Amino acid sequence: MSAPAPDRRAVVDALRRCYAAITEVTEHIEGAGGGLAGVGTGCAGWHAGDLLFHQLCDARRALVALNTPGDRAPDRDAVTYWLGFPGRADTTDTSDTTDDEHARFVRAVTAAYPPGALVAEWRATAAAAVVAAQRCPHPAVGTQGHVLTTTDFLDTLVVEATVHHLDLTAEVPDAPAADPDGLRRVRRVLDGLLGHPAPFDWDDRTYALKGTGRLPLTGAETALADRFPLFG
Repeated sequence: MSAPAPDRRAVVDALRRCYAAITEVTEHIEGAGGGLAGVGTGCAGWHAGDLLFHQLCDARRALVALNTPGDRAPDRDAVTYWLGFPGRADTTDTSDTTDDEHARFVRAVTAAYPPGALVAEWRATAAAAVVAAQRCPHPAVGTQGHVLTTTDFLDTLVVEATVHHLDLTAEVPDAPAADPDGLRRVRRVLDGLLGHPAPFDWDDRTYALKGTGRLPLTGAETALADRFPLFG
């Protein structure tokens, strides 16, 4: 089940808002004086600094992808891009070696940043990625061994940023809410991976949290336990 390609301008605007929201949240955390390392997140074992560096890696990847024109027809779209990602309940690869190696790398590099430097690099890189998204002339781009239309690729960045915004704000009182359009895009991906709309009356935020394993299933929802999380 594939989602229709979203409008390029709309998805660039969504990316700008989602990246700006992550900047706002992390600047707020640093401004509160505790530092990113002192704030937990919705990703087990990761503090806010770890998660911000993970997002920084995604923004760097965006800069590379937006300058890497696709060399063949797209083989993934905004939904199928997430197939086979670690964290899916139905993935056939049960090895977590790559995830563990990435986690160790993230923690080591994050710890090496002096105070304020990680947020500053994120702010500059995220802004550059949005400009590259606006100006990208390529109809399709390559990333992680796949080719997607540029619009679908940008949609995946919005989905990732939206889910990680929820992670970053899990322990931050009065944090800004996730972008509503970003949450709608997460819902579309989850529906696509599930093969039909969610069978429960979840709002977009709840669906995002349950569909990605951030919130546990309860009661009748456990009927979906063999399908959830749809991606991690």
